[in-house]
Amino acid sequence: MIKVALPNKGMLFEPTQELLKTCGYKANKPYKTLTSIDTQNDVEFFFLRPSDIPMYVGRGIIDAGITGIDFNAEAESPAIKVVDLPYGASKLCAAVPNNSPIQHLSELKDSRIATSFPGIVNHFYKKKMNIIELEGAVEISVSLGVADAVVDVVETGTTLKQAGLRILGEPLFKSNAALFCHPDKQNEINVHTLIRRIQGKLVAQAYMMIEYDVSAELLHDACDMTPGLDAPTISKLHGKDWYAVKAMVKREEANIIMDKLWAMGCRSVLLFGIKSARI
Repeated sequence: MIKVALPNKGMLFEPTQELLKTCGYKANKPYKTLTSIDTQNDVEFFFLRPSDIPMYVGRGIIDAGITGIDFNAEAESPAIKVVDLPYGASKLCAAVPNNSPIQHLSELKDSRIATSFPGIVNHFYKKKMNIIELEGAVEISVSLGVADAVVDVVETGTTLKQAGLRILGEPLFKSNAALFCHPDKQNEINVHTLIRRIQGKLVAQAYMMIEYDVSAELLHDACDMTPGLDAPTISKLHGKDWYAVKAMVKREEANIIMDKLWAMGCRSVLLFGIKSARI
């Protein structure tokens, strides 16, 4: 049985729960405990703070885990990223008071900076900065006189604006959720299965299946429009010089492709969603 760490709260919690559910796992968080066992898939799930997951996975205490790239970078964990996930996007930005004369990130080198990510800040500036390390609510530190600036996770920037702060320059770090695993556990059969299921779900979210009938003289042009991932599947229709074609197309292009196929003379053009895939 493998051990997999999941976020116990925050913006990564619900999307991770939904992802694993659609991948066939039973990973519901129990009311009073921090673990849940999926006997059918031979997985024990641990619900932990996202910032702690890199340590557990990096030390091999837990085989794999889902957390933010920023947390893994901050922990300097040896855990390896195996799958990027399409949620949890955020930016680590510096912010100063609205009336501050500071206009560039380079001007913060001698400032007191409040942050929950001292490692990333030091790495960005390539030196040990004057950092006030806080666990959260760093935006209040400036008004309390503890710091001159903050470096914090930003989604919309509303919290910083409400605290009278303005974002300074480009993000110091960009993050999203990802699946990490211990270097020695990547080829463990159940870890590999987890990776393949998640990759398959991401493919299903990005593509749709299109099917249509096309005459022999239009077959080449239609297939050029729907090449699929490797090649389209083609079957000759009974009793006529027409073919049935099936191919995967990018979801955002699917309806445009349907219109073009119909316009060129294809018929019975159908579009299907994909629940999962193994490519």
